[in-house]
Amino acid sequence: MLTKPQTGEYAENFTTYINQVPDGDLLAFLESQVKKLREEWGGVSEAQANYRYAEGKWSVKEVLGHMADTERIMSYRMLRIARGDTTPLAGFDEELFARHAGVDRLSLEELLRGFEIVREATLVLARQLDDAAWARMGTAAGGPASARAFAYILAGHAQHHARILNERYSQA
Repeated sequence: MLTKPQTGEYAENFTTYINQVPDGDLLAFLESQVKKLREEWGGVSEAQANYRYAEGKWSVKEVLGHMADTERIMSYRMLRIARGDTTPLAGFDEELFARHAGVDRLSLEELLRGFEIVREATLVLARQLDDAAWARMGTAAGGPASARAFAYILAGHAQHHARILNERYSQA
């Protein structure tokens, strides 16, 4: 069973995400996040999915699109590092990605399904990694990173945005 990464296995800015992941079976937690997101947001109307809690903030759809894009990027980083690639991996501009994602033309169902699919791909990859792969180190967005750290960052990032959706958007 994976344990939380130690300081030095990830850049300090990822601490918030890693701290949101409970102790226990990480892969089971990753699976549960998808189910919970579907349960909480699957029945939301398209009008509610376009809701923004404040001017300049992302809509529910944009948050979901961001979650899927970030999952893709972090999973890719996890793969590269797990395979022993020490090439420094670039960061990304989440605002730029959100601006060009075109989520407004997608249904809420398409966005939820998209996140489910990318998370399933992450889980397939995670199940293939052995202890040596999880421990491998690389560099991402200018900081140190282990493959294991990215699994926890993925979980914590999704947890962070699920909490925001529930706190700031669920009343819509």
